[in-house]
Amino acid sequence: MSVRARVPASGKRTFGSYMARYWPLYSMLVLPMAFCLLFKYWPMTGLVMAFKNFKMMRGIWGSDWNGFKNFEYLFSRSESVAVILQTLKLNLMDLLFGFTMPIILSIMLNEVRSKAFKRITQTVIYLPHFLSWVIIASLFIILLRTETGMVNIMIAGTGGKKIPFLEDNVLWQVVYVFIGVWQSMGWGTIIYLAAITGISAELYEAATVDGAGRFAKIWHITLPGIRGTIVTLLIMNLGRILGSSFERVNSLSNPYVVMKSANVISTYIYRVGLANGKYHYATAMGLFQNVIGVILILIADRIAKSLGESGLI
Repeated sequence: MSVRARVPASGKRTFGSYMARYWPLYSMLVLPMAFCLLFKYWPMTGLVMAFKNFKMMRGIWGSDWNGFKNFEYLFSRSESVAVILQTLKLNLMDLLFGFTMPIILSIMLNEVRSKAFKRITQTVIYLPHFLSWVIIASLFIILLRTETGMVNIMIAGTGGKKIPFLEDNVLWQVVYVFIGVWQSMGWGTIIYLAAITGISAELYEAATVDGAGRFAKIWHITLPGIRGTIVTLLIMNLGRILGSSFERVNSLSNPYVVMKSANVISTYIYRVGLANGKYHYATAMGLFQNVIGVILILIADRIAKSLGESGLI
């Protein structure tokens, strides 16, 4: 049975009449909003710990305020600065390869004429997206071990010298970026293929009539057609330039050999906050990380708008 809203004689719909008509729709928002408020926004009140000398027995609100001393302590230590620089380094490499590969792959798949090959390829490259980092790390550790890994056994079998993929700082970073690209490029490819689908086929037909080749169509039609999607995803990725997946780093790290490369903000927060009980320092580092992310998003959004794109905000 439908509920009809009572519209006053003046013709203007009041708030009460509007809610009387659409209350079933708004009632569906109660549980999602309660979830967000309880589990997303309420925990943010704990950020005040970054400005306090936190004592476990006194609690967050009972601990004494100490202003910005937690931040001063963090940034006066060489370890904290090294952690930030290492996080930035890994994420910039991730951005360079992990952001561009889905674009290249989606364009290549779009040019494939065999629908069966395209569907099989999409399914295969999308499967890693559903695997946890623990499973992915375990798989690559088994493959890349120096003595017993399948890759090094094959290298030794062909007369080559075994390569310490997971025991050398430089090689570990290469493996880290490669695994990240392998895990995420399937999801990114789906997004870009969806954007390419929205490009009018008449543009390609007109370009064919004008004698444009395949590469000319990609450069002048495909790339401009997905430019808005590229800009949006780039802005979102810039917001995570100081973020890093704890599961990804921790699962691949080796505390005896590659701790220098795996020492990023997420592992630093875990080690300092949970392992050593210095929750106020860990909160300060996490707050710094997120503030920088928000600032980068706003800057990238402003630049995108100045270049004629719609931006994100």
